Amino acid sequence: MNNLDPMNWQAFKNTLLENPDKILQFQYAEGHFVDESYHITEIKQALVVSVDCGGVMNSWTEVIVQLWEPSLSESDRAMKVSKALSIINLVEKSLPLNPLATVKIEFGNSKFDTRQMYPSEFVTEGDTFTVNLAADFTQCKAIGRGQSCGTTLSGEECCTPADKTAVSLKELPKLVLTGIDDTSCTPGGGCC
Repeated sequence: MNNLDPMNWQAFKNTLLENPDKILQFQYAEGHFVDESYHITEIKQALVVSVDCGGVMNSWTEVIVQLWEPSLSESDRAMKVSKALSIINLVEKSLPLNPLATVKIEFGNSKFDTRQMYPSEFVTEGDTFTVNLAADFTQCKAIGRGQSCGTTLSGEECCTPADKTAVSLKELPKLVLTGIDDTSCTPGGGCC
């Protein structure tokens, strides 16, 4: 998996299901692991709706697993994958999680500013299952559409749509409330 292909929730959960008896660790930086006494404090599902610099509306869903280290390390409290799965099952009884949502792990401690990271690699060694985390990144969606991210030779500003139609910020709350997402846009409709 690379930074251009974040893992979806179902793939992440399936990977955990394949390793229920292993101790679950998270490596947030080279050689730096979340303390083994961490807790999964919450699992959030967020619908993100954005309008990019070209006036194109985008939407996606994220499932964010938040990890917390207690101020005093609790010895012999390493979490097994099966315990994490029981927390996931408890959450999914109240909040059905979108299987296609992008997975992020949220973590921070006194030496590492809180941030959301992507699961990037899974390593199984002995009785341990480690999820290596990769930093989140910024991107310009216009580049992915074959547009430029800067001023074009014709003098148009960054990512300007060809028909110069943009989504009004006044319309955004109405679009969010009606559940409009990138799959419901139509050609020429100003949102895709």
